[in-house]
Amino acid sequence: MIETIELADQTGLDVFGVGEHHRPEFVSSAPAVVLAMAAARTRTIRLTSAVTVLSSDDPVRVFQNFATLDLLSNGRAEIMAGRGSFIESFPLFGYDLKNYNELFAEKLGLLMQLREAERVTWSGVHRPALQNLGVYPRPFQDPLPIWIAVGGTPESVVRAATLGLPMALAIIGGMPEQFAPLVRLYRETARRAGHDPAQLPLGINSHGFLADDSRQAADEYFPSYAVVMNKIGRERGWAGVTRQQFEASRTLRGADFVGSPEEIIEKILFQHEIFGHQRLLLQLGVGTMAHEKVMHAVELLGTRVAPVVRKEIRRRTAAQAPPATTTN
Repeated sequence: MIETIELADQTGLDVFGVGEHHRPEFVSSAPAVVLAMAAARTRTIRLTSAVTVLSSDDPVRVFQNFATLDLLSNGRAEIMAGRGSFIESFPLFGYDLKNYNELFAEKLGLLMQLREAERVTWSGVHRPALQNLGVYPRPFQDPLPIWIAVGGTPESVVRAATLGLPMALAIIGGMPEQFAPLVRLYRETARRAGHDPAQLPLGINSHGFLADDSRQAADEYFPSYAVVMNKIGRERGWAGVTRQQFEASRTLRGADFVGSPEEIIEKILFQHEIFGHQRLLLQLGVGTMAHEKVMHAVELLGTRVAPVVRKEIRRRTAAQAPPATTTN
């Protein structure tokens, strides 16, 4: 993973996210530790959790860990807070799933206070109160960026918008157009809450994989993807994923970014027309894939996809800008 982050930095990619999972399929139960090592071996890439399962963590320790990471990286750290798509952390750390929503709302409120002031007075239901206590270290960035990760629940979208926080929308199934109403809800709610939607970054989080040609990408990716998705599906009562369904998901109007660099460029720009987003985070590979293949996917994303996408979005932005006016 560290080698992958190093290569992402070297190829000019903007951000690398490490998720928090407490399952045997994943190595990253402590994202801040992994990102701290990456901070010492990278120069410019931003380093974020994707996501921090805030509901089952202590906001004070989350803030301290990422403030420390921010100092180590000279201001490249971010927190992406979410409720998580898996539930193993709740019994592991002694939380009741019946408080799933209440835990997140309460702890997010505390996390926001922690980044706003050095000394905090706070009380809640699920954590001991704080009475004028200092929380250290303070981060390099002021404020430390906090994103809200959303899986498609309108209430979560409204929360992010009302707080004026950037939103990362997970799209791992269905058609992108189905999520457009959530983006409109986010921007309209932000405007009504007194925030400028143009100043609130929006990200899309999806699965993906790149190879030199489309068929190679699909053939290399599908076996490990199917193993993981079918295992999760059995746990949750879903039907197994078929190759036909997978092929549909990687078409232009599907959720997965699996294909050649040219296909990925087309798909990113297609979704940008829908969402006008500023960030795309791709989980490059699901399950156990050969390391050299994942590294090649990162290289293709950084050297062949990102430069083209950046140039085209700059062109579109310039074309949409109102004409300059002059006075005599």
